[in-house]
Amino acid sequence: QVQLVESGGGLAQAGDSLRLSCAASGRTFTNYAVGWFRQAPGKEREFVATISRFGKSTFYTDSVKGRFTISRDNTENTVYLQMGNLQPEDTAVYFCAAKQTLSTTRPIGVSEPDYWGQGTQVTVSS
Repeated sequence: QVQLVESGGGLAQAGDSLRLSCAASGRTFTNYAVGWFRQAPGKEREFVATISRFGKSTFYTDSVKGRFTISRDNTENTVYLQMGNLQPEDTAVYFCAAKQTLSTTRPIGVSEPDYWGQGTQVTVSS
C-alpha cells in the first residue's frame, strides 16, 4: 500500500549538514506516522526520529536532539530529516519507515513499522 524511497545520503565532514528525503507513494500517506531509523555496522538498528500523521508531534533520540529535525510535507508525500552538526558517530545507513496509526503519542519502535524504505548511506568523517 505504501512504498518508501530514501535519498540525500552521502559523504560529509564533521560539522556539516545534510538533508535526507523519504518519498512515499500511496493515496493514504496521511494515515501513517513516519520514523527515521539508522543502523551502523555491527550495531542494532535504532530509532532516530518520529513524526505524527500531520506533523503536530515529533520525537527524537537523545543523541540527535538539537541537531536533527524531522518534518513532513503531506502535499508532496515526503518526509525529511534535516541533519546538522554531523558527527562521525552519525555514520550509518538511514531508513525511513511508516506505521499506520490514529494517534502518535510515543516514538515508533524498530519492530513496529508496516513499511520500510531501502536505506541511504550517510558517512561522516572527522
